[in-house]
Amino acid sequence: GHYISVDTSYEGEKAVLSSPELHSEEWSCVRLIYQIATTPDSSAVPARLNLYLRQEGESFDRLLWSANEPSDSWLIASLDIANNTKKYKILLEGEMGQDKSSSVAIFEIKITPGYCIECDFEENHLCGFMNRWNPNVNWFVGGGNIRSSQSILPKDHTLNSELGHYMYVDSVYVKHFQEVAQLISPRTTAPMSGCLSFYYQLKQESSIVFTVYLRDTSGFYEEIWKTDSALSADWTLAEIDFNAPYPMEVIFEVAFNSAKGGYVALDDISFSPVYCINQTGIPFNPAKAGCNFEEDLCDFFQDDKDSPGWSRVKVKRNVYRAGDHTTGFGYFLLANAKFTSQPGYIGRLYGPTLPGNLQYCLRFYYALYGFFQMSGTLAVYIFEENHVVQEKIWSVLDTPRGVWTQAEISFKKPMPCKVVFVSWCKSFWDCGLVALDDISWRLGSCQAADVLLPNPGECSFEKDECVFTQKKRGRGSWHRRRGPTPTSYTGPKGDHTTGVGYYMYIEASDMVYGQRAYLVSRTLRGTSGKQCLTFFYHMYGAGTGLLSVYLKKEGDDEEIPLWRRTGEQSISWLRGLIEYESDRNYQILFEAIRGVSVRSDTAIDDILFQSGRCLEVEEVQFSSGYPDSLNEIEY
Repeated sequence: GHYISVDTSYEGEKAVLSSPELHSEEWSCVRLIYQIATTPDSSAVPARLNLYLRQEGESFDRLLWSANEPSDSWLIASLDIANNTKKYKILLEGEMGQDKSSSVAIFEIKITPGYCIECDFEENHLCGFMNRWNPNVNWFVGGGNIRSSQSILPKDHTLNSELGHYMYVDSVYVKHFQEVAQLISPRTTAPMSGCLSFYYQLKQESSIVFTVYLRDTSGFYEEIWKTDSALSADWTLAEIDFNAPYPMEVIFEVAFNSAKGGYVALDDISFSPVYCINQTGIPFNPAKAGCNFEEDLCDFFQDDKDSPGWSRVKVKRNVYRAGDHTTGFGYFLLANAKFTSQPGYIGRLYGPTLPGNLQYCLRFYYALYGFFQMSGTLAVYIFEENHVVQEKIWSVLDTPRGVWTQAEISFKKPMPCKVVFVSWCKSFWDCGLVALDDISWRLGSCQAADVLLPNPGECSFEKDECVFTQKKRGRGSWHRRRGPTPTSYTGPKGDHTTGVGYYMYIEASDMVYGQRAYLVSRTLRGTSGKQCLTFFYHMYGAGTGLLSVYLKKEGDDEEIPLWRRTGEQSISWLRGLIEYESDRNYQILFEAIRGVSVRSDTAIDDILFQSGRCLEVEEVQFSSGYPDSLNEIEY
């Protein structure tokens, strides 16, 4: 047969293979048979194969899968593509790295309707299901008119004939007590929940245990089904309610106790997005359980016994006190505010009820002011509803003062539970302020989220400058930095993403008055319809100059001004929103101009491109001079 491979004679270039325009309103599964080969002792940057989804109306391609593991045989990758009304293309990109003798090759691409987890075992790739090799008992392919095994079945389930195929595991080679054979499904790549069904036959003389597990990326097993009957001489249907909000593998495991155990056969695994049994509960929606406190407390509440410990406050833009984390001029929660504090005073904030037996990732932002001793001033507890016991899962250690810092906690509890945020005022002399904002939830562990592929069109400058480049590097350019800037009374104390990460800024002491620095995006794909650009900017310092954003369309000489701010704006990171459209390919430019003095460090962070209109609109696109309310503080 034939395969296609990357031509290695071009240095450092990327080879891109594009599919025709595809359209599927149902779920489909992309199966890719590929191989990356390198020389064994190569220490160079390895070759890589990436698979992107290019959707109609999007300026960015979404990276669905990436691999750089060298192998001496063909490997299979299975990727679920969720149902969508938009047309799309699939792009395969080969990056050669530095090793000249490496190769990236693709043998087969198949796009089939349905889910990757489904299989009838009629094709030789077995849908990407893998047997975990064991010296004595393994899953084999049966049927196809091969009379090889001693306990072979007359017919498979799919075709109901001796020509059809199924998977089976036989006890005839069992040597030890409790031998286990595992058949592992491809890992899910999109959140799915519903009914998983399969047909099996089980013949046993001594006890066989046939179990189905889910295994997440951290290796945690959860049993979801077990055989109850001793015998099923004919094909029997099993149905299991299945919930995989984050990447999971399904494992079919058979354990034998002796060589006379018998056999288990398996066929026709299928999935339906409707639960097998009518579920009464509404599935947990992580987006509804979080809160940015802009409108109200959402589903958070305080105990009536406590005097109100947490107040929802808003600080107008000023150069003394930081505003909220969401926009820089919105609402956040403040504990111990204004004389409610007595020594030993505790403020508790309860979150909504979370269903049990799911892995959660909790993320929130906090800032502390005025404590001598920081540790323990803010803590997070889990409160299980049927127990009165509270378990502490996080508490603050030392952090930079007055900087919004991100905290992430993963946990999993068998029973429904609530999360409680506790602020604690130790003594009258050491009782500062605790601020809390932007509480959000995700299913899956926080570590698994780092493994997930980045959102296209999002740049937090944590690893690099993403799609942006400098017009010219040198003194008058943008720098990537973490922590405070070198000059006092100007620039941020920390970044907006985590409080301890990176941002881009101009160093005014290296520049002269009126000097410009440009940060330019690479060419982005033009689309019909509105696009929304969100970013955070920091303009603090008495000598601050200008920050402008421009749109440059392909073929135009002139840039179109989209947004501008002049002069000192706030000590906080403020959110900028811009709505624009361009049907031609285009670039976005951030231009900073140094102001009258060295207190002119301007910074940007957390840039996000989204297709569609902005959900909110910024009142003023072009403002000159200082905001009217610059130094008012209100609680």
